Amino acid sequence: MKQTQEIKSFFYSQYFADGIRITIGCIIPVIIFAAMGQFINGTFVSLGALLVGLSDTPGAPSHRRTGMYFAGILTIITFILTVSVNSNIYLLTILIAALCFIFAMFAVFNARAANVGLMCMLMMLIHVDTPFTLYSALTYLFYYTIGCLWYIIISLSITQIRPYRLTQQELAESIRHVADYLRLKANFYDINVDNDKNYLKLIEKQVEVNDHQENVRNLLFQSKRSIKDTTKTGRYLTFVFNDIIDLFEQSMATHYDYNAVSEKFGHTGILNEFKHIILKLTNELDHIAYQLNANRIPTPMYNFDQEINLMHKRIDQVEKDFQYNTIALRKILINVRDIIRHINDIYSYSHLKSTEINKQEIDEAKKFIEPSIIDFKKIRENLTLDSTYFRHALRMAIVMSLSYFVAKSFHISQNIFWILLTIMVILKPGFGLTKSRNIQRLMGTIIGGLIGAFILFMVHDETIRFVLLIFFFLSAYSLFRVNYIVAVIFMTPYVLIMLSFVSTNTIEVTKERIFDTFIGGMIAFLSSYVIFPNWESTQVKVSMQKLLTASYHYIALTIKEIAGNEPTVTEYKLVRKKLYVETANMGSTFQRMLTEPKNKQKYTKDVNKFVIFNHVLASFAVTLHNQVTSSRANHSITKEHVKLIRRILSSLESAIKDLSNPNEENIFTPVDFQIPESLIAVDEIGDDNSNLMTEQLQFINKIAADIAKLVQQLKEKTSAESGDLMLNKKVQ
Repeated sequence: MKQTQEIKSFFYSQYFADGIRITIGCIIPVIIFAAMGQFINGTFVSLGALLVGLSDTPGAPSHRRTGMYFAGILTIITFILTVSVNSNIYLLTILIAALCFIFAMFAVFNARAANVGLMCMLMMLIHVDTPFTLYSALTYLFYYTIGCLWYIIISLSITQIRPYRLTQQELAESIRHVADYLRLKANFYDINVDNDKNYLKLIEKQVEVNDHQENVRNLLFQSKRSIKDTTKTGRYLTFVFNDIIDLFEQSMATHYDYNAVSEKFGHTGILNEFKHIILKLTNELDHIAYQLNANRIPTPMYNFDQEINLMHKRIDQVEKDFQYNTIALRKILINVRDIIRHINDIYSYSHLKSTEINKQEIDEAKKFIEPSIIDFKKIRENLTLDSTYFRHALRMAIVMSLSYFVAKSFHISQNIFWILLTIMVILKPGFGLTKSRNIQRLMGTIIGGLIGAFILFMVHDETIRFVLLIFFFLSAYSLFRVNYIVAVIFMTPYVLIMLSFVSTNTIEVTKERIFDTFIGGMIAFLSSYVIFPNWESTQVKVSMQKLLTASYHYIALTIKEIAGNEPTVTEYKLVRKKLYVETANMGSTFQRMLTEPKNKQKYTKDVNKFVIFNHVLASFAVTLHNQVTSSRANHSITKEHVKLIRRILSSLESAIKDLSNPNEENIFTPVDFQIPESLIAVDEIGDDNSNLMTEQLQFINKIAADIAKLVQQLKEKTSAESGDLMLNKKVQ
């Protein structure tokens, strides 16, 4: 049943919708023009639709429209420049270097601009060494422009007809990843699970959660329709998203060290019951995601009231049988109950009327998204070897131009396109991603080449081949953002079948493509290691400092709460978002470090500890904020609590300063709030809630102190290493 639902979810998903849209844009022109006896002109139209379509990534309608317009215009300019110097190998080599550098630098703006740059590079590669007369070039541009406009019309028409569909699909995907995150959290209640390994999986999943949440924010809050629309659809999706964010925060909350909880309560069997109910919650979230994807109103699967009551009784039984203090278990149950409340709220929103909708959060939505204005100052600011983008652009320009020049001068390949295409696709700013893409593309090309050769050998009917071509095309472009290696497996037979309609020697083409892919992959891999390499170990301190600063400001909210300066909902959510984003960025940095060569993986063990410590810190910080908010109402904040919070902030402040670059202006400003004595309990309160909060703060204080100690050790190691390098230079 679950597998069937997952298959259906894929067909409802944005990935399949993207594949359908690009397939319609590319295949229909070929069919129409082939029926008119102008197959080649149809391929020109198809190429225009393909390049504009591949630049049409998810986002606000205005951004998508602008991206498609620029993709069309810039690819036309690229074509004109390329065919103008095609007859001169030297001029073409210089042009390849210049255009590759410029288009690779587009990445400094945003991901959409980077995609447009890639499409321009692809346009250049397709027409390298292809001779054109003035008439044939103008004819080509005419049909290519028709293809661009054809795809733009399709894309914008679908957006007008179903304006919220893309948001629904991305929101559903976001909910699915939150459910996966919660499943990993459930593993902490299994006494047989290695908690440290589970933390690393959790951090990896949080990176994915953050990516999809950012996509939803862009779709919801950068769309004028979502902000101004008075109907309830946009509001409904916004409310669901807000509750999913709050639910994700609740899922992060940690009330005790999991090792201590397992040691104390593992033998009672109650932790397995917690795991069971959390897994049921994940099924409920998957169900909500599926219903949203299917464009249906979500309805509940389970009624959790009975299970909550049973868990209350089980906790009472454990307390009675073992004489344990079960306040930690009760807090966990409260947390589970809060997650259930958010799920029930999501179900209740389907009954909202437009008059019941509050616009306050929508009006402040712009604060939650990054500005996407194209600022050319960013180019100038990144023209330095300290910039990852600049290094990548230089590497791309050098490798692409030299590969072309050498291959042409020594006649290495009959069709240089496949080598250059492989380099362009595989070569990424980081070594790790280049390495993984290299392996995936080579394996996908070999497997896909064998499948394509088998089809060409066994299937001779052109109609069946064309149907298979559509299937492989649709599958490839539906899977590129889901599973790259599978997408390449489908893409290779598509290319070979397409070539079979215009060439008779497709087996030789298959061999040539595999060989050229291998050459291009090796060039990309070696260049990422040799030419302006970008090692994460040299930049990890920046990510660490940003994460600690975000953690500091999040925990500082508790001091602000205690001081009576309660932050607004928007202010709190902005600080929370910053913490989530920086946690995900740090997780991504660490993942990339692990894929680099062993001799380049400096301080990996230290960074591993840092990542785990910070995830634990963030989890407890969420719990702390919830505790302080409720404790203020009950007047149970003591002087000891305040003292511990100040110690935590002091440890984080020390770590942040140790990570700061002495040559740069320090932008970190410590928080200092004077707390009136009247807001703090005079007598030390000895109730269970106060004691639990004291224990939690003591644990957070220990984690913060461990982080500060770890950062200090890292600082000493890097200082010693820098000293050794300077000494070696002097000796030499």
